[in-house]
Amino acid sequence: MSDAKIRRPRAETPKGFRDYFGAEVAERKAMLDKITAVYHRYGFDPLETSAVETVESLGKFLPDVDRPNEGVFAWQEEEADWLALRYDLTAPLARVAAQYRNDLPSPYRRYAFGPVWRNEKPGPGRFRQFYQCDADTVGAPSVAADAEICAMLADALEAAGIERGDYVVKVNNRKVLNGVMEVAGLSGDDKEAERGIVLRAIDKIDRLGADGVRALLGEGRKDASGDFTKGAGLSDAQAEVVMGFTSAKRDTGQATVARLRELVGTSALGLEGVDELEQIAALLAAQGYGPDRIVIDPGVVRGLGYYTGPVYEAELTFEILDEKGRPRQFGSVAGGGRYDDLVKRFTGQSVPATGVSIGVDRLLAALRAKGRIGTDTTGPVIVTVMDRDRMADYMGMVGDLRAAGIRAEVYLGNPKNFGNQLKYADKRGSPVAIIQGGNEAAAGTVILKDLILGAQIAQNATLEEWKDRPAQVEVPRAELVAAVRRMLDAG
Repeated sequence: MSDAKIRRPRAETPKGFRDYFGAEVAERKAMLDKITAVYHRYGFDPLETSAVETVESLGKFLPDVDRPNEGVFAWQEEEADWLALRYDLTAPLARVAAQYRNDLPSPYRRYAFGPVWRNEKPGPGRFRQFYQCDADTVGAPSVAADAEICAMLADALEAAGIERGDYVVKVNNRKVLNGVMEVAGLSGDDKEAERGIVLRAIDKIDRLGADGVRALLGEGRKDASGDFTKGAGLSDAQAEVVMGFTSAKRDTGQATVARLRELVGTSALGLEGVDELEQIAALLAAQGYGPDRIVIDPGVVRGLGYYTGPVYEAELTFEILDEKGRPRQFGSVAGGGRYDDLVKRFTGQSVPATGVSIGVDRLLAALRAKGRIGTDTTGPVIVTVMDRDRMADYMGMVGDLRAAGIRAEVYLGNPKNFGNQLKYADKRGSPVAIIQGGNEAAAGTVILKDLILGAQIAQNATLEEWKDRPAQVEVPRAELVAAVRRMLDAG
């Protein structure tokens, strides 16, 4: 068969997926190490679950999607269960909590991180595989568990490099919202569609403003492009109750809670939610987490259907420029809440649980925007190959460097063209190249070429700087490690 007829696969990622190379992987790992060190300090244990779960086990809880199992990558094995890639780290935790309930401590505190998959339409910055980092407490009914997660989230953001003042953790309670719905005459199964519209409308208050939300609570709203979104059809009186909720935030947590107490009226569920918010605020204040870090904010309406109590969201408050060069706030990088019914699906018994999920890629993007990525992306020291038949000598050098904790490698390409070896070192971001030809071998020396200084000299170093620190030195072979270490420290 001729070459022309061979059908070769296209070398490209599927739509909505991407590859991560050296620096990105190192940056993510460094950030996750800092976050998980905080989780570990709080007494949480690591957990890794399979990327694949049964569709039945994943359940019908996909975020922002009304249709069951829409949005997962699923397939059926012959005569067996439907399987799917996990779409978050919470559904697998619920399965673990049920499966090992007799072996795990209660409460069970775990953190997990890894990729999750969503079979959704990809878009700019929206991928079908992305990283999450979660921490959850299963089996703790007290809102002290929710307060702890909020405090831990604030600590984790600061550990990752988001300074105080650049973020705020906002706390609300689904019970309060449900109480307001009750007062507005929107409780009951027959009002589910209206409640959905109201929730989505409240969630858009930052983007649409009060007038836009009010329109969606009533007949509907026409946007700038002329598209019409059908509203919830509430009366003016009903809309007034909901709008009161959206603007209930006051200067202090106490004042906000007092206003929410007025709004929920006699709703028992609503009052329970207000009491929980009051307790969370008091517990956080006792630990020194003031409104500069964590605030009670009725504007937080998490989209996930399974939250049953407190909900929280971490928002970054600094401005960045969007793709059109307009300033905008960076926005949300983490969210979570209490989901007391998730494990119940497996066991029939209600198991209290609360947790938070950090959007790893978004937080990394925020740290890049602030110039806070501090990982060392220096390449390895390169031992060049001048004589093929002396490979054992070069391997000995690289072995000594590695034994001393210095990242190093021997050039393993074709050594014929020495220029290509230095080009390779440059592409790898190598700080130092080590050269030993026949003359140096006979003299028992090696040449160290300072590639970083060499590059600086080529650009802008003065003659005095060059004389003060030559870019190349010859040292005895026995002093190789010490000389490389000095060069790296000076760099």
